[in-house]
Amino acid sequence: MNDARYRAIFISDVHLGTRGCQADRLLDFLREHSCEQLYLVGDIIDLWRLKRRWYWPRSHNTVIQKILRMARNGVRVSYIRGNHDPIFEFLSELILTDNSAIPFGDIEIMGECVHQTVDGRRFWVIHGDQFDAAMRYARWLTHLGDHGYTALLWLNHSLQRLFRVLGVRYQWSLSAYVKYHVKRAVQFINDYESLLAEQALRRHYDGVICGHIHHAEKKQIAAVQYYNSGDWVESCTALVEHHDGRMEILHWNPPLVLEKRQAA
Repeated sequence: MNDARYRAIFISDVHLGTRGCQADRLLDFLREHSCEQLYLVGDIIDLWRLKRRWYWPRSHNTVIQKILRMARNGVRVSYIRGNHDPIFEFLSELILTDNSAIPFGDIEIMGECVHQTVDGRRFWVIHGDQFDAAMRYARWLTHLGDHGYTALLWLNHSLQRLFRVLGVRYQWSLSAYVKYHVKRAVQFINDYESLLAEQALRRHYDGVICGHIHHAEKKQIAAVQYYNSGDWVESCTALVEHHDGRMEILHWNPPLVLEKRQAA
């Protein structure tokens, strides 16, 4: 696919199977952006939530069909497991024993992998939950936080509906505001980023590409380039590699795209 718009696209934390998932926006993004390789960096399907309550609208199914079509049409698709899709944990254990990916149709499933950019840099690609202290030592606390996060998202969607009724075109996330303005949350993000960068350096990688914390970021930490691809619940972001090796975080604003389509 030499005519692909990007060499690689990294997407994480879609959370298909939840009401907060912005599947229509992701589908629109995938239709507008082609690539040679697609990395699904964990938590694409939220089995945590589906186990508690089944929610699977047509748009979520369409996203899966789109990804499968991409794989059939020559895009190399790699699925790195996350903490919300634990069905892949036993596959990850198999992967770690023989150091190879497990094919699932046209998709590779793995616990982690290495992406080499066109200019030769080696990036460690991992979801990142392994370096979340709450995930490792207090899973009950993580589930409690998940309930609180869901409540914030519900309240945020209610505010967005009110904005639309009032004719206010303002994209604002209550959960993101709370997360990034509470001192402990900010410290958690900084600690998480530093720990992953430290581990990447120990493993002699040039950088790390992760997800998990729903916070898109591009920064240099010591000698390591840190990238977080963000999420498709609040920010609707993806990390891409251009054909010259440049890495960029894209913020997708589909309402404008949909309006342009309707006006065409």
